[in-house]
Amino acid sequence: MKPSRDARSGGEPDPLRLLQLLWSPATKMGRSGTTLDAVVERAVTLADADGIGALTMRRLADEVGVGAMTLYGYVPGKPELVELMIDRVAAMTYAGRDKPADLPDWRAALRHIATSNYEHAVEHGWIGDVAPARPILGPGHLAKYEDELAPLDGIGLDDLAMDQALTHVLATTQHAARWQVAMDRARAESKLSDAQWWQTVGPRLSDMLGDNDLPISSRVGHTLANAGDPPGFCARAVETIVGDLERRVGRP
Repeated sequence: MKPSRDARSGGEPDPLRLLQLLWSPATKMGRSGTTLDAVVERAVTLADADGIGALTMRRLADEVGVGAMTLYGYVPGKPELVELMIDRVAAMTYAGRDKPADLPDWRAALRHIATSNYEHAVEHGWIGDVAPARPILGPGHLAKYEDELAPLDGIGLDDLAMDQALTHVLATTQHAARWQVAMDRARAESKLSDAQWWQTVGPRLSDMLGDNDLPISSRVGHTLANAGDPPGFCARAVETIVGDLERRVGRP
């Protein structure tokens, strides 16, 4: 499953049309017997299985069982479709999980936010292949944002600090998830374990380094290599964020 450099395949979506599709989608079935909701659900399923690069409007039309021109009656193009898919996935982050505010305190909530977002992002690894664009906030994104801010409200942070703390946690988990997805792809494509890969690359790298004196980067790189996979990295980073917030608002 290879990433796509241009997942939207057509530039930015039409913002006004997209807002309509996000907030007031048609729910009536067309002659084909399908709905926009079913189209987006099927698109997410295909991207989860084969990657966003394998998702084309023609393939989606075939999967849904409609003609390509009929599909464009539901969604005007792939840029809009991808935004709808991302909002759908955002809305599913806590499906079958506790909401962050249900956790005992804000520390547990932040750890839960990190774990949930990491696992969800790995499950839908194609999201990391979609280049950032101007945000158009749909119901899924905004409901998720509300759920994740709730445990931080009233602990002693102003609104800007609340958003910064949440952004820091989410950026950390998204980075770790992209790392994990990339590692999984590399392992699958090379058919080599990490140890086997290093057995091939390590000696050659040592030869290439020669007399280069890189004591700090060598030490940190060795520590990182032995620190475990992304989940461990993510957990340690979140504990650092929690510790920083404790010093900022007090431990109670």
